[in-house]
Amino acid sequence: MNVTLLALFVVMQQPRDTVVLKPVVVTATRVPATADRVPAAVTVLRGADLAAQGIRSVADALATVPGAHIVETGSYGGQTSLFVRGGESDYVKVLLDGVPLNQAGGGIDLANLTTDNVDRIEIVRGPVSVLYGSDAMTGVVQIFTRRGAMTPPQFGAELRGGTYGTDAGAVDVAGGTQKLTYSARGSIFASTGLYAYNNDYRNTVLSAALHATPDARTEATVSYRYGDGSYHFPTNGQGAPVDSNQRSAERGPLFSLSVTRSLGTTLSATASASLKESRAFYNDEPDSPGEDGTFWSRDYVRRSGAGGLVTWRTHDRVSLIGGIDYEDERQSGTSEFSASYGTFPDSIAVQRNTTGYFTQATMIVGRSVVMAGGRLDDNSQFGSHGTYRVGLVYSLAADTRLRASAGTGFKEPTFFENYAHGFTLGNPDLDPERSRSWELGIERGGVTVTYFDQRFRDLIEYNPAPPPGTPNYFNVGSALANGVEANLDRALTRSVEITLAYTYLHTRVLESGSGSDPDGLFVPGKPLIRRPAHTLRPQVMVRLGSATRVTFGARWVGKRDDLDFSRPIGARRVSQDPYTRVNVSAEYTLHRTALLGTVDNLFNDQSQEIPGYRPRGRAVLLGLRVVLN
Repeated sequence: MNVTLLALFVVMQQPRDTVVLKPVVVTATRVPATADRVPAAVTVLRGADLAAQGIRSVADALATVPGAHIVETGSYGGQTSLFVRGGESDYVKVLLDGVPLNQAGGGIDLANLTTDNVDRIEIVRGPVSVLYGSDAMTGVVQIFTRRGAMTPPQFGAELRGGTYGTDAGAVDVAGGTQKLTYSARGSIFASTGLYAYNNDYRNTVLSAALHATPDARTEATVSYRYGDGSYHFPTNGQGAPVDSNQRSAERGPLFSLSVTRSLGTTLSATASASLKESRAFYNDEPDSPGEDGTFWSRDYVRRSGAGGLVTWRTHDRVSLIGGIDYEDERQSGTSEFSASYGTFPDSIAVQRNTTGYFTQATMIVGRSVVMAGGRLDDNSQFGSHGTYRVGLVYSLAADTRLRASAGTGFKEPTFFENYAHGFTLGNPDLDPERSRSWELGIERGGVTVTYFDQRFRDLIEYNPAPPPGTPNYFNVGSALANGVEANLDRALTRSVEITLAYTYLHTRVLESGSGSDPDGLFVPGKPLIRRPAHTLRPQVMVRLGSATRVTFGARWVGKRDDLDFSRPIGARRVSQDPYTRVNVSAEYTLHRTALLGTVDNLFNDQSQEIPGYRPRGRAVLLGLRVVLN
């Protein structure tokens, strides 16, 4: 923390540029707004910068953001989770062009989510349920697909290869006219993985977008994305490689439509529709003729929605939005465990819907921007639930502002927590998990420091051995998470840019229904697992002339509690050692061809992120990108 404060002092003494461009963000308010009028902590990652740094996954991009922590089970395709500001891994809503990517109840695996055809990624930290409903308890991540330009078609192609048997390729096209622009990209990534057997990974992505402006008052956007990922993994629940044929796959489309119409100088209306479908497969057969037991599952998940939003603005001083969201969630699936002592089939077919009504007002008063909003969600399963958010931005000078905000969030239970009826018994009477949060921040030039404080309650816990006929899931737990985020983003010269992100996080379980079980996820007085107290991410980008760009980045993650299932019961809670990952990327452009190179985990740090699971060692990827008119 002392290093960050010293950097803050040094930067504040440096002269300022005469003109500072104010980025426009959408996710924090649901309508375009300049970042200096938003009371929440917002980070914007540009797709062009991610491509230049060789970042192909959204998880790797989010790992650079203050307050965000990524945990993955080592090999390409392994379970990849996002924790923001100490919340659970299902407390962040992830959207792609407005379409939720989370499963019902917030769960999401980022392993297959790539940066293909991405224009930018906006990350809002803090509760945003007032605008997005369930799942947005500690933040929202929204990915925006790239728009084409008003040019003739421009074609591109990429080809890369490297360690761990990695091969990657992509083709893309973009262009358009004054009234219609388009972009599309198809990519494939394949790897043989970390382990000597059964660790193949393959991910295919198709992404496309159309943006139309038929007249001066109307604009429409259509986006489509299809993903197909398959993953073979030999590891068991302890991280040991013991299985020669265990595998999983997930595939399905995503579609979004948004139409905005100006109804006058101060009024506009937007209508939207969205659909995401996912088909997930899992299969594990006996590894040898003498082994007993086969398990397979097939699941179909669909989230569809529609909404309307009205925006009223006057003289750029007051704006008011109001809208309605409707969402339908469905899941159906079958599974079967078969062994010599019997066959145990299971199935699920569930559905629920939610209608949300929301409004938010923003007013500029002198040097202050005041924001207040409220939302009421009516769910077919757990009834009505209200949330709110208030915020204030005060400008001390042209490049210095104070901001404060407070709000609430909630997350509905998962379908499994509600309706499981096999080896695990769900609880249809679960309440949503809830959060209450506030934060204070100061921004000056390229330096931002934020203090945040959150309280979580009605946490859903799991009891592995309840009384007969009693559900395994119940609401009891409560916890807190507070800390400091500090970020430095500065151009030292025209050729050198530095960023430095530091997060201090303190978490503690306040209440738990599992008593004093030392192996529980929620142990009173203990920190929440997989939340490091300290995280530091420095990065330096250097331009060598007009053709070469080199980026040096590192991520240092401090100690954090976890559960080691290779240990005996009663001794599974452990403190994981810190680890460091150093990455280097380079791009050299010659006419229409760019030579690309990345080295991840440069010093081959083998410290484990999760007990028992091997991390990826040094990974080298080389290739080229060609652009054609």
